[in-house]
Amino acid sequence: MPATDESLPGRELLLGRQALLRLADSIHECDRGQQSMEGAAGRIVNLFYDNLVVKGSGQRAMALVRLFKTHPYGELEPALKAHVQQQLADRNPPASMPCLTLLATAGQEPRWNSRHTSVLHKAIPLASPELVARAPMIARLFAQLGMEADEVLKPDPSVVLQLEEKIYNVFHVETARGSPHVPDQEDFVIRYRIASVVGFGGMLPLGSIFAVILFSLVPVRRETAQLFVPLSVSVKIPLLTFAGGKTFE
Repeated sequence: MPATDESLPGRELLLGRQALLRLADSIHECDRGQQSMEGAAGRIVNLFYDNLVVKGSGQRAMALVRLFKTHPYGELEPALKAHVQQQLADRNPPASMPCLTLLATAGQEPRWNSRHTSVLHKAIPLASPELVARAPMIARLFAQLGMEADEVLKPDPSVVLQLEEKIYNVFHVETARGSPHVPDQEDFVIRYRIASVVGFGGMLPLGSIFAVILFSLVPVRRETAQLFVPLSVSVKIPLLTFAGGKTFE
């Protein structure tokens, strides 16, 4: 359901030091009782969706929260491979080609609560810098996080450990409406009154990238967006439990 007018004017995201610490502590436990990275990711996105609220009202501040991870094309499920092939002229891409794959999603529309019902973003092929550039939000996400193209497309095994320990920046679009970096303006940004977008992430072992993207109903200022940077480490901890193991349910 699209947001109402009352959810926006004069409001902002409530995010203080104590709220951040509580959220970080909860995220650290998201691997408990889970059998896959997808299970842990589901708990993570729901924590953000349920606990980020509007200052002064306590209403949910997020319309949609998603967690992505790069995954080799050859290790995708058959349905995801077919989805990737539809986006490429090459119907037989290399098995090693990274795909930015939706692991978990939580939002105000029922179809936004399962990766299987995502229409456009189940898996996004990252075949080349040119192809990435044609996806404006993904290109901007990597650029603002401070990730070089080679780090994403062809991570060098000799420096992966250094990149794992790197603290990345934050992706931030303070005004989503009219931004060239946020697609689906008419059917998503305007319809659901998306005010700002924030993303953060990092690198897992073997060079895969993870990213959390938040679509906010209230404006998120730059200084507030920067508070999400340390949460990338919190998100990484439960995902590490399944690195090299079971990714999907």
